[in-house]
Amino acid sequence: MPSSAVDAYAAAERVTSSGRQLEASVLFRVARGLQVAQEQWGTPGYQSRVEAALKQNQKLWTFFQAELAEPENPLPADLKASLGRLIEFIDRRTFEMMAFPAPEKLSILININRNVGAGLAAQP
Repeated sequence: MPSSAVDAYAAAERVTSSGRQLEASVLFRVARGLQVAQEQWGTPGYQSRVEAALKQNQKLWTFFQAELAEPENPLPADLKASLGRLIEFIDRRTFEMMAFPAPEKLSILININRNVGAGLAAQP
C-alpha cells in the first residue's frame, strides 16, 4: 500500500504511462537528483548526494545501453550508434566526476537528461 500521495501517484503513473513517457519521466527525475546534488554542493552530506545521483544516472543509462543492444530494438542503426556515443560520453563524464568532483561538471549530465527526456515526451 502506498505510504503517501506521491507514492500513489508514482504507482499510477507507471501503470498508465507509455514507454516513451515513462522513460522521459525517469530522465527528468534523475536530472532533478543531479541538480539538487549540484545546488547543495559543499553542504553537509553533499558527497553522498552526488554519489547517489551519479549512480542513479549511470544505472539509467546502462539500462538504455542494454535496450539498444537488444536485437529486436526497432531504432535505426544510425540512431543507435549516436546514442551509443552519447552513452560513452556520459560514462566518461561520470567517472571523471567521481575522480575529480566539481559541481559545474554536473551541468552537462543534467542538460543531456532534460533534452533527451523532452524529446521522448514530445508527441511523435
